[in-house]
Parts: sequence; C-alpha cells; structure tokens
Amino acid sequence: MDKRQRERSRREKQRNKEQRRVKRAAERQKRTLEGGKDADLDGMVPGPQPGQIIDLS
Repeated sequence: MDKRQRERSRREKQRNKEQRRVKRAAERQKRTLEGGKDADLDGMVPGPQPGQIIDLS
C-alpha cells in the first residue's frame, strides 16, 4: 500500500510541476507579446550610473 501511495504522490507532483511549467511559459509568451521589453529593465542606462565616482588612476 505504501508503494501505491508514493507512486500516486509522485504522479501528482509531476502533474503539478508540468502545469506550473505550462503556466510560466504562457506568462512569458504574454509578456513578450505585450511590450517586447522586460519591465524590470525599462529605463535603465548601460554604463556608469549618475553620481558614481570613477577613479582611473
């Protein structure tokens, strides 16, 4: 009986994991379709940021 319960638990865990993968992929797809840019990186400027002191000596 324990083996059946473990197998059932393992299958349920795998099913949940697959559902999360599908959901994340759909969200990722939706984000790229909406703006094409990552909202976290919007407005960031590459290179030294204002207010940083750069000592080249």
